[in-house]
Amino acid sequence: MSMRPDHEVLVVGAGFSGLCVGIELRRKGVRDFVIVDAAPDVGGVWRHNTYPGVAVDVPSATYSYSFEPNPGWTRAFAPGAEVRAYAEHCAGKYRLRPHLRLNTRVEAADFDEGADLWRVRTDGGEITARFLVSAVGPLDQPKNPAIAGLDSFAGAVVHTARWDHGLDLAGKRVAVIGTGASGLQVIPEIAERAAHLDVYQRTPIWVFPKIDFAVPRAVRLLFRVAPPVQHLVRYVTAAVSEAIMVLGIVHYKKAPFLVRAVEAICRAHLRRQVPDRALRRRLTPKYAFGCKRPSFSNRYYPAFMRDDVELVTEGIERITPAGIVTRDGRERAIDVLVLATGFRTLEIGAMPPFPVTGLGGVELGAHWDAHRYANYEGVAVPQAPNFWLLNGPYSVTGASWFSILEAGATHAVRCIAEARRRGARRIAVKQGPHDAFTADMRRRMKGTILAQPSCASANSYYFDRHGDSPYVRPQSGLYVWRRSRTFDLDDYAYTSGTVLH
Repeated sequence: MSMRPDHEVLVVGAGFSGLCVGIELRRKGVRDFVIVDAAPDVGGVWRHNTYPGVAVDVPSATYSYSFEPNPGWTRAFAPGAEVRAYAEHCAGKYRLRPHLRLNTRVEAADFDEGADLWRVRTDGGEITARFLVSAVGPLDQPKNPAIAGLDSFAGAVVHTARWDHGLDLAGKRVAVIGTGASGLQVIPEIAERAAHLDVYQRTPIWVFPKIDFAVPRAVRLLFRVAPPVQHLVRYVTAAVSEAIMVLGIVHYKKAPFLVRAVEAICRAHLRRQVPDRALRRRLTPKYAFGCKRPSFSNRYYPAFMRDDVELVTEGIERITPAGIVTRDGRERAIDVLVLATGFRTLEIGAMPPFPVTGLGGVELGAHWDAHRYANYEGVAVPQAPNFWLLNGPYSVTGASWFSILEAGATHAVRCIAEARRRGARRIAVKQGPHDAFTADMRRRMKGTILAQPSCASANSYYFDRHGDSPYVRPQSGLYVWRRSRTFDLDDYAYTSGTVLH
């Protein structure tokens, strides 16, 4: 039985991934689609993350769509407000705003096998669609630490991903839990405002020197009038990042010297900024570079040299109404607690970001949790027809984030366009190609830095509860970009029928 769905395509997420899918759909002539997001406007993670000091932690030159370079970045590492403005610009320029359905939270999606469509439950009612694309970013759901007494704290508690701009830190005793990429950016800002700052570190982070500077107006003008110049800067910057990722991390066993060279750069940076040997030792990671996301900063280490900042590496036992008690029995009193504790990633409820129930009542998150993550070309599974998950297992490479999401969007829309061409109402990746891809990823992963023992101590969101590291796709970004345009469309099975557009 066939029925007319509300929309041909439903895209979940109005961040850069969802916008990219919308742009690609319009390019392919698909007009009947809706982009749903719980937020009041586009931007995704850049709309939610507005903590002091938030900025891209990769060079701005690579942080834009390949087809829509932004000549207006004011700094080498663009501040968050500019990234959010860029998202809004793209939504307008590519005529996506009529397709947006904002302030709408997706609660679950169920595949109707009789009608070959998705029934998507939202807080505003059900929406049906022939094809469903989840384009929610991997860093979407804030993760609170599992620490006893967290709910008992009597002062203000704020997560970096949901910053309260009415919170005044002046003259306050503040504690920050977490020293990952967000903590690295917010800690120097808080140190300058608070009366005293305690930083609770579980795992140190590898930190590069940050070559950040204001982009001169003349350079921005040059990028605007001569786009090939900006494209060249982008390609060179991306090539350096790719070289480190592919040679040092993906092919670690073939080139371990590269990882050691990168670690030497980071250690030299730490020595220059922290003369205290004992403190330096506590800030030095014991795991290899690449096991966990590194970052860039010139202000993070100097913050610990201040008299009003204390680095606490003793484990936290519990939180009380007045402060934090560490395992040595000491309680440090605080007024404000800042959680820089990252996001839920490879776990049920986060991957995928809402319950997705496909063929035979199989819920994808529970299936993966029980049987390990597997995802054809980083976007599709046989159990969920007419469904593609961007930013899913085995999708992230060392390339520009935008090249990763462009590859995912290209793959999904190629499939939708092919289904339309064949007059198919159902498309699902075949089990054989899916399993072959998964086996290849797991085989390749054995040669990466992520397979070596020191990564066990990194507390990295690259890993899941099975000990796998499916967050990463162990191939070059260039290969993945090319593959998204050339994978065999016959790796999918098509069920023909009259599709009502």
